[in-house]
Amino acid sequence: MRRYIAALAVLAAASASAQPALSASPSANATAAPPKVLRYAFRVAETGFDPAQVIDLYSRTVTPHIFEGLYGYDHLARPAKIEPLTAAALPEVSDDFRTWTVRLQPGIFFQDDPAFGGQRRELVAADYVYSFKRFADPANKSPAWSGLQQQGIVGLAERREQALKGKRPFDYDAPVAGLQALDRYTLRFQLAAPRPRFLETLATGDLFGAVAREVVERYGADIMAHPVGTGPFRLAQWRRSSLIVLERSPSYRERFYDAEPAEGDAEGQALLVRFKGRRLPMVDRVEISIIEEEQPRWLAFLQAQHDFIEQMPAAFIDLAMPGGQVAPHLARQGVRGWQAVRSDVYFVHFNMDDPVVGGLAPAQVALRRAIGLALDVPREIATVWRGQAIPAQSTVVPHTTGYDTAFHSEMGEYDPARAKALLDLYGWTDRDGDGWRERPDGQPLVLEMLTQPDNQSRTLDELRAKNLAAVGLRLQFKTAKWPENLKAARNGQYQLWRVGGSAAAPDGQQSLARYHGPQVGGQNVARFRLPAFDALYDRMEMLPDGPERQALFLEAKRLAVAFAPYKPLIHRVVTDLAQPALVGYRRTLFWQDWWHMVDIDAPTRTP
Repeated sequence: MRRYIAALAVLAAASASAQPALSASPSANATAAPPKVLRYAFRVAETGFDPAQVIDLYSRTVTPHIFEGLYGYDHLARPAKIEPLTAAALPEVSDDFRTWTVRLQPGIFFQDDPAFGGQRRELVAADYVYSFKRFADPANKSPAWSGLQQQGIVGLAERREQALKGKRPFDYDAPVAGLQALDRYTLRFQLAAPRPRFLETLATGDLFGAVAREVVERYGADIMAHPVGTGPFRLAQWRRSSLIVLERSPSYRERFYDAEPAEGDAEGQALLVRFKGRRLPMVDRVEISIIEEEQPRWLAFLQAQHDFIEQMPAAFIDLAMPGGQVAPHLARQGVRGWQAVRSDVYFVHFNMDDPVVGGLAPAQVALRRAIGLALDVPREIATVWRGQAIPAQSTVVPHTTGYDTAFHSEMGEYDPARAKALLDLYGWTDRDGDGWRERPDGQPLVLEMLTQPDNQSRTLDELRAKNLAAVGLRLQFKTAKWPENLKAARNGQYQLWRVGGSAAAPDGQQSLARYHGPQVGGQNVARFRLPAFDALYDRMEMLPDGPERQALFLEAKRLAVAFAPYKPLIHRVVTDLAQPALVGYRRTLFWQDWWHMVDIDAPTRTP
């Protein structure tokens, strides 16, 4: 308990140290309203704030509040609706879905920064050309490049190859046929093949927000710590893996709260009535602490040190929302809660380049499938997640195209007897009688899984090790912080890892990118390569939505089950709680930016 109290003390000290300095003028102090500060915690540490270099959810929750893409999502619309953000209107699209022309709003400015030499710097079409090129620059090692490459912007991959082969810096001044600024405010994308859903790529603002070349060149290798965009907030303070502070950008344009909730959406309609016409952002400051352990994060919320707790720890769900309703003692304090199946999937993935668990040989396929069958997901849901999850049948996530509640597969089964039979059949047997299976060639077999040093991870590790021991497989763990594990996984320096992934767009094909060979090192963290799957994936990219494409989704999911580079575990039921001071919150579906759409009602805040 002393450790938890100490953690809260550190949190309180961090919050106090993050407050803005008081004005030297007594009269100003007497009349100025206190800043509206949104406070909560991330469960996992960020990696940085350069859109071209981040892939993790937590960094990508920060970046769209600083950088702005061409398009975004209506905050209240359900189902999701894409709307212009820095663009003046929806794009002009050719009949073959290969040419996309976007016109920008004039008069949008970047946040003030020394890189601009004291001048106001307007956002222009060339900034988006530069920003998209950064994903292709080998020096940035962008984890999102594989996904962007798949969109087939004419000439962009070739420009990258020239830099790689010539071992020279990427030439940002060389023209790219498919990525052009036609004039100061007009941008044109030319794609090598039809891409009916390219608008969803343009709406991925947490990645494809505009970055100014002057800023990147000024800060160089330190660009992750110097994000400068056109968004509603700017970075004010950053203590890596500890505290992130954003403040309202003084240069942010006049933008006002508006949305289009459905007619029967009572919650959305009420929020629209309350906030329509309010200038954005409505809060002055956002303070994000990093608290990986569940109990300190929960206690910080209970003590009103935080206005919000996202993804309520499962261990305390019965105290917070028993039966899906806010507990009476919290409701009396004005605490509100939200609960929904999240657009995510939690899974174990195997390094397909590993000589033991990887490869497409029948013995290795049998090992992966046996491991999947041995994992007791129902018990995990009941004990670790406290019922706050549903079993996953594939990696395709709820609320996206391709997700089908009627689809059931081996991936959703717990069957240790079948797991043992598979292992026996393909030679993974106990030859020396010590109770542990050896490899088919007789060598010792010890599996290694990456993990994190937090209580929930330790609980999951214990269950996984017990599950595999029951079928004769020995599992050990390599512990590191989440960003280090992500780096190891991206570089193929691991055997197994468990991790979650969430949707960034309404189309479910991004979930299948995990199996797409050309995206190894990016979304395809398992490093799976199967030409038959790649052909399916590429065909799906070009087809409009409809029955033919849905049939390909089914075929792709069946291939994924057969070769098992991933073991889908659960789709999480997410529970969020808010103190009465936080008003306007609504859980997003695919996008991460919402801080500018909420307000802090200071009179209701607990001192």
